[in-house]
Amino acid sequence: QVQLVESGGGSVQAGGSLRLSCEASGYTYSSYFMGWFRQGPGKEREGVACIDRDGRINYADSMKGRFTIYEDNAKNTLYLQMNSLKPEDTAMYYCAADTRFICDVWWFLRTNEYNYWGQGTQVTVSS
Repeated sequence: QVQLVESGGGSVQAGGSLRLSCEASGYTYSSYFMGWFRQGPGKEREGVACIDRDGRINYADSMKGRFTIYEDNAKNTLYLQMNSLKPEDTAMYYCAADTRFICDVWWFLRTNEYNYWGQGTQVTVSS
């Protein structure tokens, strides 16, 4: 059974940094599309960044240059390094996995289609 467990969220001031982790189990980690998503108060879930089995990486425009997605296949763990955090980054952050898709330019349009999700980790950025 596929399980995704996020950690690393917390409260920081604007300009600060956090690193989120998503530990995966129950499947062959390297064969999956993996992505980070977030849902802020009163907002729909949106894509943050993705990475796939062939090493393709994409970011949402507002995260480019501030966030970095990477993974450690030996640890079956996906990471999201977040720098220069802004109050508008406040949200619940989720990781997702799926074998059916790749991290192409349309990845963010399939937010509601990915099969496996973690429980989320809260990030709060104060001004």
